[in-house]
Amino acid sequence: MGKNEEKSVIQRASGLRTAEYVCYALGDAGGCLVFGLVTSILQTYYTDVLILSPFFIMIMFVLTRVWDAVNDPIMGRICDTVKVSKHGRYRVWFLRVAIPLAIASILLFCKFPGFGTPGDNLPAYIYATVTYVAWGMIYTMLQIPYGSLASVITLDDKERSKLSVFRAVGAALGSMPVMVLSMLCFSTDKTTGQSIVKYDVLLTGVIVMALLSMIALLFAFLGTKERVKAEPKHHEKGAAGKALKLIFGNKSMLSISVVAMLLLAGQMFTQSYYVYLIRYYFGKGGIFVSLPTILTYIPMAILMAFTPKLARKYGKKEITSVGMIIAAAANFLMFFLKFLDPAAALMPFMFLCFVSGFGLNLFVLQLWAMAGDAIDEIEVTTGSKDNGTAYAFLNFFRKLGQVISAIAVNAALLAMGYYDTASTLEFKFTGAQLSLMYVLATLIPAVMFALMALFLIVWYPLSKEKVTELQAKKEAYFGDENL
Repeated sequence: MGKNEEKSVIQRASGLRTAEYVCYALGDAGGCLVFGLVTSILQTYYTDVLILSPFFIMIMFVLTRVWDAVNDPIMGRICDTVKVSKHGRYRVWFLRVAIPLAIASILLFCKFPGFGTPGDNLPAYIYATVTYVAWGMIYTMLQIPYGSLASVITLDDKERSKLSVFRAVGAALGSMPVMVLSMLCFSTDKTTGQSIVKYDVLLTGVIVMALLSMIALLFAFLGTKERVKAEPKHHEKGAAGKALKLIFGNKSMLSISVVAMLLLAGQMFTQSYYVYLIRYYFGKGGIFVSLPTILTYIPMAILMAFTPKLARKYGKKEITSVGMIIAAAANFLMFFLKFLDPAAALMPFMFLCFVSGFGLNLFVLQLWAMAGDAIDEIEVTTGSKDNGTAYAFLNFFRKLGQVISAIAVNAALLAMGYYDTASTLEFKFTGAQLSLMYVLATLIPAVMFALMALFLIVWYPLSKEKVTELQAKKEAYFGDENL
């Protein structure tokens, strides 16, 4: 008996080296270089540069993101049913999407003559809608295959957990240039309260990040390998509906999808809304604009070395539940800082952003491993090999999280009368407006994170013990024909 034959099925479908972890992480780094522009800058660009109404932005974001969410299952079925290329079923999409995504990202931030004129801005409204819809559809063509890729790179639970950490780190690294760009582009005149946006710097930064995104995706394509063979699938009538029914009926997949939805909603809300909060409530610009996001990400550098070990010892569900309790508590405590003068509240607010980030990152670093466990459970218990469709299901809920964020951010701006002031190009707000801005900025994410903690504890079923049982079932289920 040869040495290879003595290995278990899971051992033969594993064996990732550091270079492959890094290249896999570059897939999310490349995506987040441009996704971060949408989550952190686009909202403010629309209101302060193009002078679009928050009501319009809310409606546009909701409709386009619902349409985008509908595209996810379609893209999932495409991944699962199209002829497998010589480069595999999923990683080939890095190559196909890299250039179109870079172009679409640049077009989002192109400002033509006549754009940004209050009361006579129809061309800007039309352009914003068309470019945002196009960007969303192309981004879906990247995210569904990328998420599905983890299920065919390795079957080993420990490597999945480590892959999840690398993906989260890649996402954080991809988001950092956006923070720098926000510092350079957005500020507020301390004397007049006037919004200051350096558009030339913004567009240059967008072009640089779009090119870096393209390069990162090409390296992700070159440096990853699909170890689990993709079975050729035939188009069958009703197959998509059957696959979705199996996935929707899986408690693990449904619960982690809802929690992922709330995570993205909370993250996008804070990243977009804090830009306004820092500039107007705290009256700060420069590095302070991005400091809450930076402080949220810093704990990841501390936790990335420990979370796989913590997950193995205590379980993914167990440590992520604790993390979300910490994040919710930190955001509830932020609310009480409203009784302090903004100048006195600034540093405690930033400290609580760090504490919230510590809790959030316990979950962020394990999210994709937990999703992988749920996808494995579906296949092992039902025989369904529709990994692309399963990941599309998760991403559909994440898109709903973007919808929730769009509603929350723009409804909050409408509630405080932001557009009534911004449309005059004065950007001056009353004390009552700013007080309401702060209350909404703290309580909305606090509620979202509290719900995440509750759902993980009560609803998500894959405890440490259940994951151990799942590993044994995978060993029995996956045979040589899948390798």
